[in-house]
Amino acid sequence: MDDVLDERALNRALLARQHLLMRSTDGPERVASDVVGLQAQNPWSPFVGLWSRVEGFTTGALDDLLLARRVVRIAVMRSTVHLVTADDAAVLADLVRPVLHRELRANPQRRAACDVVDLPQLAARAAAYVTEEPRTTVQLGAHLAATWPQVDPKDLAAFARALLPLVQVPPRGLWRGSAAPTLTTLDAWTPAAVAGAGNPTDLDVRRRAEDDLLLRYLRAYGPATVADAQAWSGLRGLAAVADRVRDRLVEVPVAPSAGYGRTRTLLDLPDAPRPGGDHPAPVRYLADYDDVWLAHARRERVIDDRHRRALQTPNGRTPAAVLVDGRVRATWAVERTGGGRSGGRRLATLVVTPLETLTATERRAVEDEGQRFVRFVADDADDHATTLLPR
Repeated sequence: MDDVLDERALNRALLARQHLLMRSTDGPERVASDVVGLQAQNPWSPFVGLWSRVEGFTTGALDDLLLARRVVRIAVMRSTVHLVTADDAAVLADLVRPVLHRELRANPQRRAACDVVDLPQLAARAAAYVTEEPRTTVQLGAHLAATWPQVDPKDLAAFARALLPLVQVPPRGLWRGSAAPTLTTLDAWTPAAVAGAGNPTDLDVRRRAEDDLLLRYLRAYGPATVADAQAWSGLRGLAAVADRVRDRLVEVPVAPSAGYGRTRTLLDLPDAPRPGGDHPAPVRYLADYDDVWLAHARRERVIDDRHRRALQTPNGRTPAAVLVDGRVRATWAVERTGGGRSGGRRLATLVVTPLETLTATERRAVEDEGQRFVRFVADDADDHATTLLPR
């Protein structure tokens, strides 16, 4: 029988699967597949996520993948924009469509608008418009408002986003690129990937996709519960999926102190890494909204509850964080001076704010990794500095 996993062992299992204990040498496309996508609500976020996960990662490597349409930016898990491989997008976009549909009715204003809009007609008009050529969300909303002038164009564009798999195309999402979100359909952007995904209305195809998604979630974020997988994906009904794949899973015992209440076993894959709580975890800089601390119903695996509550904002914003000994124990931001109209050399300073007292050894590790990180994340600056605030 496996050893009982405590909170620290669960932490190390997660970090190992996320390539945060040891950077991967497989490259950004493979790693994006391994973790089933990286949060990309802010265009720079996946670059940071991949820098901390991929040995020798460069911004140009991800730019090339985006321009080659091998990875895309699309709303999938939890209806938030993720960077995923084109093949994954073709499957995930169909699986999560019910999640986006629910959001149409969740907002009271948009729920009322739904009653005056023919949604199938809207989807057809939107698809034809953005397939003709990629359009900004403003253009899309204005186009649809010609048919439904009584509805806010922003709501009409949001309906299209919920009803269609819409990709945000470059230059949006490129490193140092600057552009408004510009959309086209996934099948227009990556037709081969969509064709390879099979017919999403075929029940067997969908069930296989659901089964694969749960197994991949566990490989990337497990051991975990069905509730964890649902929190990560936004999907419902995954208990039935777990039942279908039960013969491919194992149950691993979890300690009462691990944050799962009365739950005594978690689901996992037999060969997934579980390195143990004593395995060293290096300092890692995370992007805002990184799925490593959003992928479970309970987040104690990587962050203390008191820190999570302190960092909460009314709009749900998640700060850019620093993992120290595997846990969120600091936040980071980059401050810039010089350049612009004032002229002079451009200085980028990485400011790290501890959430608790760090040992001298931990502070040195944060600063050492920070010196490398600031040169990456602020590669347009002339000079770089790192400031670790006291605690």
